[in-house]
Amino acid sequence: MVRITNSVAARRRTKKLLKQCKGFYGDRKNHIKLSKDALMSALAFNYKHRKLRKRDFKSLWIMRIGVAAKINGISYSKMINGLKKMGCEINRKILADLAIVDPGTFSAIVGTAKQGLVA
Repeated sequence: MVRITNSVAARRRTKKLLKQCKGFYGDRKNHIKLSKDALMSALAFNYKHRKLRKRDFKSLWIMRIGVAAKINGISYSKMINGLKKMGCEINRKILADLAIVDPGTFSAIVGTAKQGLVA
């Protein structure tokens, strides 16, 4: 009887695995055993890092707002407190963008926050 192998399907699986590992460093991109381990790890952290990216961006926005607020003579926490008291609902992403792109508008917002602290 003729020996039957599963070579077509096995080759297809291997090619699929190596295609997903494209761009990995060193032997992790072209050795099957190492590629499989690297890919499993990458896929596991893929989900986690999509969630962490949101946290990283929020901390970046807070740093940018804090620096711009210090330039305008107020701390970050006092500025956010003043804006909340005035009922201003601008999110941190927009505030950080204004701090970089349009410092004049950001200064006006800081003025509103200072009025909220006085009142």
